[in-house]
Amino acid sequence: MKIHIDIDCFFVSATRISHPELEHRPVAIGGRSDTKIFTKEAKNQTVNFENSGSFVPTFYKAYEDKDDDIAAFKDADGRVRGILTTSSYEARAYGIKTAMSIREALQLCPALIIKAPNMSLYQKLSHQLHDFLARKIPLIEQASIDEFYGDLNGWVEDEAIPHFIDNLRHEIKKELNLPVSIGAAKTRYIAKLATTYAKPFGCKTIYEWDFDEFVNPIKVEDFAGIGRNMRTKLNAVQIKTLGALRLRRGTLESWGPYATELYKRVNGESDAPIQTQHKRKSIGISRTFDPIFDRNELKRRVHILARHLSFAIFKLDVIPTVFHLSIHYEMNQKSHINVSKAEIFTEKKFDALCLEMFHKADTQKRLHMIRLSINCSSFTRDSRKELSLIGFEEEKKMQTLSKSTQKLRQKYGIDMLKFASEL
Repeated sequence: MKIHIDIDCFFVSATRISHPELEHRPVAIGGRSDTKIFTKEAKNQTVNFENSGSFVPTFYKAYEDKDDDIAAFKDADGRVRGILTTSSYEARAYGIKTAMSIREALQLCPALIIKAPNMSLYQKLSHQLHDFLARKIPLIEQASIDEFYGDLNGWVEDEAIPHFIDNLRHEIKKELNLPVSIGAAKTRYIAKLATTYAKPFGCKTIYEWDFDEFVNPIKVEDFAGIGRNMRTKLNAVQIKTLGALRLRRGTLESWGPYATELYKRVNGESDAPIQTQHKRKSIGISRTFDPIFDRNELKRRVHILARHLSFAIFKLDVIPTVFHLSIHYEMNQKSHINVSKAEIFTEKKFDALCLEMFHKADTQKRLHMIRLSINCSSFTRDSRKELSLIGFEEEKKMQTLSKSTQKLRQKYGIDMLKFASEL
């Protein structure tokens, strides 16, 4: 059997380790795009490639105790800004949800305690839990900063699994003071679904004999991988539960490979092996800010984002060949551009490319911008692309210079050396 382990309200649970007085109180962790990256206040920038994703940025400012309250989310005019990355179960009882604005959450629960994120602590605890699980289970996969999969086949007999995972969650609580919920099933997808119904701080095992009884009544939107568009499509043909979905194999198969695979996952027919290591396939940076019209200021911000992303690319020791820049304007307007280049990576050339992409992507010049994103992917280690030999020797010299710059930044900080265009 496979098991899925999920830390309950991870960011809140981690905060409670440092602040035990917050137990049993409504607590939420705020999140706000770090726009100080564009100012002279930028400092202590940290880069972490592990477990980045939703609400877990690759680039973030090192934690400071003075930021550990609602003041961290007030702008220069005293307005509360930002959204919630997670909340405690006590807070959820008031209707508070992830991604809700802090302002709206405080209206629902005036007693809500808002804490700033401490990414360094989260990464540390996540590593500790991974190491602990690796001592208990032969095959462990870290799916995200707070989610893990394990394979118990040949390690624990099926009938002993409920006892094993129940002991495991209590051992984790005793060892790391982290509450976890654990689901077990034949496949990883059903194990993850079981975890949802084990929360908080519980465990649930799904055997083949009670598979139908468990799966069939569940709403389609509660299955991982069924998003808003797929839910709408399913509802349009009167498929509102997983049981109804399982009766419509032909319908799902007629919708193509993705829907076919989805059917197999829901039906317990499809599984995936536990992967103990994941290769990063892309790296990106983005920032959301108050509306800006000044294109010179926006170009300056492109230079800053390019510098940070260049630092990460050299740290990863990869050569990207596909580059993407996207712009979000006011009034929900968007624009983006993709460029492919199989050449030696240098910071100077990358900076120029980002600026070029910005000019081409900026198709709504009368609108204010509110977000900039740059992403690099298709690394040469994972593709069959060969580097261009045009100007190869000159580019090798520029790469050597870029690597020298990299060493200085690693020692003294990413802001140690900047482009003149940033000032």
